[in-house]
Amino acid sequence: AVSISTIDVNVESIKLYEAGTTAGTQKGILDANYVGATGAIVGTAQNPTLGAAAAAGDTYSVAGLKIFDSATGKGASDTQIQEMMNVVDTALKAMTTAATKLGAAKSSIDLQKTFTSSLMDSIDRGVGQLVDADMNKESTRLQALQVQQQLGVQALSIANGSSQSILSLFRG
Repeated sequence: AVSISTIDVNVESIKLYEAGTTAGTQKGILDANYVGATGAIVGTAQNPTLGAAAAAGDTYSVAGLKIFDSATGKGASDTQIQEMMNVVDTALKAMTTAATKLGAAKSSIDLQKTFTSSLMDSIDRGVGQLVDADMNKESTRLQALQVQQQLGVQALSIANGSSQSILSLFRG
């Protein structure tokens, strides 16, 4: 029995960036807003003030990390840099998980492709063997017909030769 199945890949959980600005659309791994202290993703950003101590709700986006603000001339504090590193680690883990999911889907597709290719080769060999078997059968049938034809010709030759011999007896 032949059956068809699908492989589901949740693109929302593995995308790196979200180009659209539709409300309620989940952002990608690199442009999501991560809470610095916990690494949790939140919908609204609370931008940190560089140079000040890290606030509890400060959020960071991996794509927009800045450790120095040229406009104000201030750099990130040690706690802010620590939170940025936490956010980067969280994003790396999410990217590893996404790559694992894509790798598993690719592996599954490759296995199906290999199986299908082997099945096609097997079917081609089977058809070839059937054609060969039919050709052998037809060849045998042709040889039998040729033998019958030769026997018929010889029988007629014998019959013609016998009548000539009998006629020569009556003449002589």
